[in-house]
Amino acid sequence: MTLLLKDRLHVYMQLTRLDKPIGSLLLLWPTLWALWLAGDGHPSMLLVSIFTLGTLLMRSAGCVINDYADRHFDGQVERTQHRPFARGVVSEREALLLAAALALAAFMLVLPLNLLTWQLSLPALFLAGSYPFTKRFFAIPQAYLGIAFGFGIPMAFAAAQDQVPAIAWLMLLANLCWTVAYDTAYAMVDRPDDLKIGIRTSAITFGRHDVAAIMACHCAFLALMGAVGGQAGLGAGYFAGLAAAGVLVMDQYRMIRERDRQRCFAAFLANNRIGFVVFAGIVLDYWLRG
Repeated sequence: MTLLLKDRLHVYMQLTRLDKPIGSLLLLWPTLWALWLAGDGHPSMLLVSIFTLGTLLMRSAGCVINDYADRHFDGQVERTQHRPFARGVVSEREALLLAAALALAAFMLVLPLNLLTWQLSLPALFLAGSYPFTKRFFAIPQAYLGIAFGFGIPMAFAAAQDQVPAIAWLMLLANLCWTVAYDTAYAMVDRPDDLKIGIRTSAITFGRHDVAAIMACHCAFLALMGAVGGQAGLGAGYFAGLAAAGVLVMDQYRMIRERDRQRCFAAFLANNRIGFVVFAGIVLDYWLRG
């Protein structure tokens, strides 16, 4: 019985990607940026805890729905052929119940917060649940993912300020550009398999312009985050962090320009450092101001 339980937990860990935290981190960084800006450098630690745990739960639920949506395709893709559905070790009903439980737990975290945050949690849930299906008909589903991954930004402002100011939507737009950039590099890894099975991705849509599109999206992200810093009145600390992000972006060009699948995946993983240095710049700027 103990062995069976251990095996089930291992399957659930794979299904929720708890063994691969990169997605949770890429989802968490923009939320932390927003919490620090919304809290003027001194966010409520309760809010930080709620949003951190909520991010982990919602990303896990989204991964389960993603595997459910791709259950008939994952076995045909080299990178995903060992996922639980592809191996036949989890049922559709079991996966849907797990996703529902995770989403419910995330919603329970929102209950102590204000009405506006509750209201925003509904489109956030819809975006997370519907994204996996957009790969059937959207030419650039990564843009949809950018909205889903960035929706913690307006929610953070709503929770901290009981309003969603214009700067929150500017940050969401910046995050959309960043997500298209890093997830296109990720999609370049699966492009040969995706072409065979008919999945749509930005890597396929951009075609031979994929590297240029990634770099253009990164540049748009940096420019928009510069505008965010200006609007928020941030100074040298923040822009030092943004400059460091720019250096990391240029390094990614070196990694993706040959379109080697392993190096493209490494470039995708490297975006965690971009999220961190932007956050470090925000924290540093408020610290320098005392």
